[in-house]
Amino acid sequence: MKFIKTIQLRPLLFSLLIPLGLGSAVGVILALTGKFAAYRELFMPPLSPPAWVFIVAWTILYTLMGISSYLVLTSDKPAAARSDALWYYFVQLGVNLIWPILFFWFEMRLAAFLWLIVLLAAAVKMTAEFRKISLPAALLQIPYLFWLVFAAYLNGATYLLNG
Repeated sequence: MKFIKTIQLRPLLFSLLIPLGLGSAVGVILALTGKFAAYRELFMPPLSPPAWVFIVAWTILYTLMGISSYLVLTSDKPAAARSDALWYYFVQLGVNLIWPILFFWFEMRLAAFLWLIVLLAAAVKMTAEFRKISLPAALLQIPYLFWLVFAAYLNGATYLLNG
């Protein structure tokens, strides 16, 4: 019989709260300041989903990030290795939270696209570091990596279509 680790509720909730809370805060600030309005006026590339898809997708992705960070945090691997992996997690999360500010607040579409490439590299590095600690933690990041590639397409194409 395979051993199943007991869930530690506080660390799990804390791990979920960080990405969901920060991501939601950025989204609410942008919404309350009307920064999404200009986006609706842009020419959109093929495959652009409706606005509600972004909310659902990011909620799922931030939830998966939280679960992954929990798996790393509570792993029985050495503390130094867990700390290194979580450092990369927080770096990529910070890079992630800057992208919507560049894209929506400052309307710097090209800078946002280039920043998204940096974010993709940071997410790949984070996933590789998570893999050293927990294979499930790394596998949970695969949808995020695919989404970032799709987001890069949308961002780049939006820049090209709107100058």
